[in-house]
Amino acid sequence: MIEIKSPDELDAMRAAGLVVAAALANVTAAVKVGVSTLELDEIAEQTIRDAGAVPSFKGYHGFPASICASVNDQIVHGIPSAAQLLADGDLISVDCGAILGGWHGDAAVTLPVGEISEADQALSDLTRVAMLAGIAAATAGGRLTDVSHAVESAVRAGQGSVEYGIVREYGGHGIGTSMHMEPFLPNYGRPGRGPRLKPGMAIAIEPMLTLGGEKTVELADGWTVVTADGSRAAHWEHSVAITDDGPRVLTASPDGSLPG
Repeated sequence: MIEIKSPDELDAMRAAGLVVAAALANVTAAVKVGVSTLELDEIAEQTIRDAGAVPSFKGYHGFPASICASVNDQIVHGIPSAAQLLADGDLISVDCGAILGGWHGDAAVTLPVGEISEADQALSDLTRVAMLAGIAAATAGGRLTDVSHAVESAVRAGQGSVEYGIVREYGGHGIGTSMHMEPFLPNYGRPGRGPRLKPGMAIAIEPMLTLGGEKTVELADGWTVVTADGSRAAHWEHSVAITDDGPRVLTASPDGSLPG
């Protein structure tokens, strides 16, 4: 079953999305050399709770933190730690979720620490471009894999001489009264497949790219997912509603912009 929301319920999801946007804005402002990923987690949790919301991630299947902080070769689900201090040249992906009034918001950004390489910046930029392409394809009347195909096509069109890996084992998902719902959204594939996109549906669109291969490894902590070849990774995400007027980004900034 795919959850269909009323316009009022989508407005409630937007309120949750604004909490996520604020948390990510505060984390972005705090990212610098020498800061620990645990400090970033504390900033996000404080922002979420100050807004009267609850962190989606904390306690989710036992996850111990309010954000996922994935550094360099970590793709997703990195656990924040006081021992992990950001260094010049690091690339960190921060995934954040919040629950407000029973509705979920979920978004992720990839951020530079100090001066990063041109290759890492290009990786993050293209991941964001691919996400935007997926958002643009999330239109009523289309099919789910139209979004998948738009993501993959943007990657292939923008990669030039560098062949990026598109992570296949993880992808987007439905979102609403739960953080992870049907349908699962791959970041690759042919268009015209899967359920038809209907007004009131909401999906999290989240491409994950690597500077190497697509294979992943889950670490012994049971959460952190890294690239199998040690290459760097980037992750961008927004929660998006399908409406008669086109895609509505529920986790955008208050002015509707998508920082990055």
